Amino acid sequence: MNSGPPPSNDALRALDLAHVWHPCTQMKDHEREMPMVPLRSGRGAWLEDFDGKRYLDAISSWWVNLWGHAHPRINEAVKAQLDALPHAMFAGFTHEPAARLAAELTAVAPPGLTRCYFADSGSAAVEVAVKMSFHYWRNAGRTRRTRFVTVANSYHGETLGALAVGNVELYKAIYRPLLMDVITVPAPDTDGAAEALEAVLAAQGEEIAAVILEPLVQCAGAMRMHSPEYLRRARAACDRHGVHLIADEIAVGFGRTGPLFACQQAGITPDFLCLSKGLTAGYLAMSAVLTRDEVYQAFYDDFHKLNAFLHSHSYAGNPLGCAAARTSLAMLQEPGAAEGRARLASTLGAAARAAFADHPQVAEVRQCGTIVAVEFVRDRTTREPYPWRERRHLHIYRHAIASGVLLRPLGNVIYFMPPYIVGDAEIERMVTVAREGLDLAVVA
Repeated sequence: MNSGPPPSNDALRALDLAHVWHPCTQMKDHEREMPMVPLRSGRGAWLEDFDGKRYLDAISSWWVNLWGHAHPRINEAVKAQLDALPHAMFAGFTHEPAARLAAELTAVAPPGLTRCYFADSGSAAVEVAVKMSFHYWRNAGRTRRTRFVTVANSYHGETLGALAVGNVELYKAIYRPLLMDVITVPAPDTDGAAEALEAVLAAQGEEIAAVILEPLVQCAGAMRMHSPEYLRRARAACDRHGVHLIADEIAVGFGRTGPLFACQQAGITPDFLCLSKGLTAGYLAMSAVLTRDEVYQAFYDDFHKLNAFLHSHSYAGNPLGCAAARTSLAMLQEPGAAEGRARLASTLGAAARAAFADHPQVAEVRQCGTIVAVEFVRDRTTREPYPWRERRHLHIYRHAIASGVLLRPLGNVIYFMPPYIVGDAEIERMVTVAREGLDLAVVA
């Protein structure tokens, strides 16, 4: 351990730039365009740097910190587990936190999802679901079912399998030679999307293993939103043609859209439900895939049949992550929790509409539960976007950081996804700062 003087913002930036490679970042930007913010601590909805400046976390640190930072109840649960069992391999062993978390997740998930498989990230969860679906059909003797259907503008992660079944070109294009070929249908928020999916399944259903989609909100895809009716029609089409449905609720699960899971708004049960991000409330890297007993039974056999699902993660079922997840899940189900999210959604939506609805460069303010997105454009009438090379969102990001608010626009879309413990004054602050940033961005 370094016993030298406490680091300063400048010293920690220098140390970081000398050794660290950050995610989803052109590192050259951190030298001038986007100086990184060194963090010392976090409490509630706020982060703090080494100079004592505080930053309101308006996006739950990439959508994971459901209850803000250092929540006392989750802290205590993790500390207690730390003294008992921080980690042990999950092959051949089990422990109470994992067994109870699996039981609790399957109890509140859409009906019929009875089995829980643990992994260590959102991308890994998607990989698990894709491999399980493919392998299921092999075990069932339906070996022609090898292809996957994705929807346009979708995002499912960065590992090669997850990247293949996504559709955001910014992330995918350069790696295309490494990726399996998938079938792409129109995005759920476009006219005729459900009919197009039905047509593909009718024509090619015998070779399709699964359809994968993000229920209600395509978060990394600029927060585009769609109706629960699309989910109902997608489920029905998959049923008609005997195709699996994979619901990627990594970003939208655990109350973000209203109920615990977005699929519940449509009254459907997917064949695979992928969860991560809010699963541990931002405490540890962890994910889970929930599936049906029918899928589980297709792998349940004598060893010599070689039907087992031989996929593993060293940190699968980590006890610390399970302890955090169990506490967060209990908090989500307490009396008044759903009403609290509804109040947050109402207050946030009203504030965003008041700040942006009449802005001459705002094409749309859209909302799904506690997720609000503001799309700004060059021309409101035609919805002509600003050229991406102008990077106007950087003006918003930099103004927000200077003003003590963490916003990270997705191109020409400002979004808010705050922790559930945020207060009315904090909501007003984040929306006001975002409006100021937009005013600077559109005149730059």
